[in-house]
Amino acid sequence: MNQTETALQAQRRADAPLHGPEAFAAMRRAGQLTAQALDLLAEHVRPGVTTEFLDNLVFDFAQSRGAYPAPLLYRGYPKAICTSINHVVCHGIPNDKPLREGDVVNIDVTLILDGWHGDSSRMFFVGEVPRRAQRLCDITYEALLRGIGAVRPGGSTNEIGAAIQSFAESERCSVVRDFCGHGLGRVFHDAPTILHYVEPSYNVPLKPGMLFTVEPMINLGRPHVKVLSDGWTAVTRDRSLSAQFEHTVGVTETGVEIFTLSPKGYDKPPYDIVR
Repeated sequence: MNQTETALQAQRRADAPLHGPEAFAAMRRAGQLTAQALDLLAEHVRPGVTTEFLDNLVFDFAQSRGAYPAPLLYRGYPKAICTSINHVVCHGIPNDKPLREGDVVNIDVTLILDGWHGDSSRMFFVGEVPRRAQRLCDITYEALLRGIGAVRPGGSTNEIGAAIQSFAESERCSVVRDFCGHGLGRVFHDAPTILHYVEPSYNVPLKPGMLFTVEPMINLGRPHVKVLSDGWTAVTRDRSLSAQFEHTVGVTETGVEIFTLSPKGYDKPPYDIVR
């Protein structure tokens, strides 16, 4: 059973919690700290750098600001961040292998600040990357924005999925089904499940006070994935490139608030870094 199927089974039995102004204020703080951590990484992603080095940067950053990286030891996961390179879809584990010129890497950071979770991921270019990789990242980022643009009170989770799926498939890409967005707040993974495609059997109404991630994973090839023997790293079965972007958002009385926007404008590569 994949992550999406597990989440759907659990959350058909659970209502998504609704949060008030104090929770939204706490999520802004957690979300901005997470965005700052990703901004910091933009200055260090380059050929020859190891993902373990990036992992240590985030751990030290979090500790120095009274926060804690939520993935560390979560269900046995061994690192502070996820680093997913090229055909890795998600949950890549940082290690001592250097990044190479032309790699694209998704870095997923979740920080807990004062008990609240900020969760975001971005793609990073390692030096000069192939045009097809740039195009995939552009498509995935646009799919994220279209999904977030569908978030509104009175809307539904399938409207988010429809916005993402229709755009990605119109660009001849595929949407990964095995992983999904999720509710969060004081809990890392909560209701509602946010699918990035249309699923008629699961369609949750959106209400003010809901908090969740939108985090589409888009493949250049087919949507099918497999999990490697480490129990975490998910890769495309056809070894096609995969990309992902993620924001944490809240449903407001009039629309949506994004908590994890980059303070430096580094939401989509290439990043204009002054070294």
